[in-house]
Parts: sequence; C-alpha cells; structure tokens
Amino acid sequence: MSMQDTASSGVALWRLVADGIERGIADGRFAAGDKLPGEMEIAETYRVNRHTVRRALAALAERGIVRAERGSGTYVEAQKLAYPLRSRTRFSEIVGAEGREPHGRLIEASDDVATRELARELGLKTGAPLVRIEAIRLADRTPICVSTTWLSAERFPGAGTVFSATRSMTKMLEHYGIRDYRRGATRITAGIVDATDAARLDLPLGRPILVVDATDLDLEGRPLVTKHSRFAAERVEFLVEP
Repeated sequence: MSMQDTASSGVALWRLVADGIERGIADGRFAAGDKLPGEMEIAETYRVNRHTVRRALAALAERGIVRAERGSGTYVEAQKLAYPLRSRTRFSEIVGAEGREPHGRLIEASDDVATRELARELGLKTGAPLVRIEAIRLADRTPICVSTTWLSAERFPGAGTVFSATRSMTKMLEHYGIRDYRRGATRITAGIVDATDAARLDLPLGRPILVVDATDLDLEGRPLVTKHSRFAAERVEFLVEP
C-alpha cells in the first residue's frame, strides 16, 4: 500500500512517517546517538513534503525518541541514563559505567557571596566570598544536566579556572588536594524547565526537570561544595542507593 493509499484511509501522513522512523530505530537501522537523514532525504523516501517530515520529527521529539540539535540535525535519543544517588556520587563514573562518554563544559565562573542558606550549607559566615560555577554535563552528545556549584573562594581560589581546564568537579577538587569526598545530603524536587536551561539542555519550554540540591563533604565531614542541579527528566532515572 502506498503512502497516498494509506493516507486516504484516514491515517495522517506525518504519523506514517513517524511510525516508519520509529520502526527503523526499533530494528537497529538507527542506533542511539545516530544522526537521522536530513528532512529532504526523509521526504524523498516517504514521498511526502518537508512540512510533513517536520511534523513527524516533532511528534517523535515530544515522545523523547529523537532530539533536534540547532544547526546540526536530528539525533536518536539515547535510553534514560541510570543515575545512582549514593554516598559517593560521581557523574563521570556513572556515565562511563553506562558505556557512554562523559563531558563537562563550563558555562560561567563568577565571584559570589554566601547568602544565609549557602553559608549554612558550606559552614561559612553569611557574606563570605564564594566561587560560583555554572556548568553543563553531557553523556556523549546528550545534555543531561545543568548545575550551579558554590564553594569557598578562600579555600578554593581560582576554582573556576581549574574547572574550565579539567572539566570535572572531581579533578578540580583533586587539584586542591581533595582525593575523596562523600555526599552529605540530597534533596530532589520536580520542576519545569525555564527558557535559559531549556536552551542549555536542548529541551522545549515546559518540559519537566528533576532538581537536585546536594552538598558534598570531605572525609572529615567538612562541607566542600553545594550544588543546585537541573536534570532533563526524560533523559535520566534516579536510583536511590544506601
């Protein structure tokens, strides 16, 4: 049955295109992380116009099956990342254990001062100088979370520059002699992505996020960093472990 014959039976053309692409993903023609053919090639394959292709891809993106990257193309979305929350939580180790490549990218490093809440989390006085680090974490090409991290400017001078060079919070702390650390507390809430984080995470506005507020301690129990992280809910599942 041709596309035209099927469409005349009441099934929308865009849905047929979406179903065809989804079958290609299911049978392995397109693997997780693969770039799909361009709109014109898909249109020629299914003998439809590009508007129909765009609607099909948008429907697949809404379901989290594919992801459009601005100026690059459309990619098959990877399965959700299993993300254990334990006393020793390391993004690079978690992503690596899933067979994916972890990446960190500095968005901005700036000076800040401790609010009453940040001072309490970090064991500092209100108004103490801080370093604030905005970063994005990726698994392969896929943005997983955006994090805001605060740490003492006196204890970790130049931390933003070190993070920019190492692209890893663990390696940054190693630079200051911190060889190991543990999670002190974790709070998880649900939210909706705002415009800034939507662009960073390559998510449509209004998509759900998981917000994780956590503080890491050295082995003597002293606070090192406190973090406010926003995870793309459709790309991660948290596993709470003792």
